[in-house]
Amino acid sequence: MKVKNSRRWASRGRKRWIVAAAALFTAAAIRTILHPLLGPIMPGTAFLIAAVLVEYYCGLAPAVSVMLAGLCLADYLFVPPYGRIDIIDESDIRLLVSYSLITVLVITLVERLKRAQYRAELLASVALSRYEMLLRGDNERLIARRATDEMHRMLHHIAQHNRSLILIKALDPATSAPPGSFVATAATSTATGIIDDEALLTGIAYGARHSQVHRDDLARVNDRLVPGHHRMRFLSTGHGWRAVECVCERFTTPSGDFLILRAED
Repeated sequence: MKVKNSRRWASRGRKRWIVAAAALFTAAAIRTILHPLLGPIMPGTAFLIAAVLVEYYCGLAPAVSVMLAGLCLADYLFVPPYGRIDIIDESDIRLLVSYSLITVLVITLVERLKRAQYRAELLASVALSRYEMLLRGDNERLIARRATDEMHRMLHHIAQHNRSLILIKALDPATSAPPGSFVATAATSTATGIIDDEALLTGIAYGARHSQVHRDDLARVNDRLVPGHHRMRFLSTGHGWRAVECVCERFTTPSGDFLILRAED
């Protein structure tokens, strides 16, 4: 894969030129301090090291500038005759060839390595982004599949227990589908399905058995219905009341969260 901007690995701005100038000044100062000890030996070594370090941290242009400025300073200050540029002898030519060749070679190697490193980092970042997108897509598909399965389970549950259905309550009526639509679906699939959706605006749809439930118990579950077992009073044949075990189940679907209450008998 070709990365066109791999050559732009170095940061832009004034800061890198300030660092290059500081490196050049430091190299000149160190070589000046060591000049009484070294004399004309290795006049460009300090500037070569400075140019390589600048190349590693600041990029190609500052490194070339440090290399050229270091060549001039080394030839002028540390190659005899000192302080003169009008005389060019064998020492000047030797410095020009050796210093330029070694510095250019090392700088080129460092530049290629930095570009390869930057290219590898870019490719790794792109690969990570694509991997995250694939994971996100897989997670979304799994969530959608799970929600669809839950919707099918709820519809099957409503159709199977339509005769014992008391009510369906939407936990968030503002964003959920009308509960009456699920009761209507179940009612059309059975001969004795009954729809009573008087409380539709509050997110509650009543089923076939709600008319047999005591009003106090029905009001209680309307306000505080939770998943689990509930004991409710149902109208018996002798116009009395009998306790019946009821069960409430929660279903999380793409249309919202619903609680379904039905009688167990």
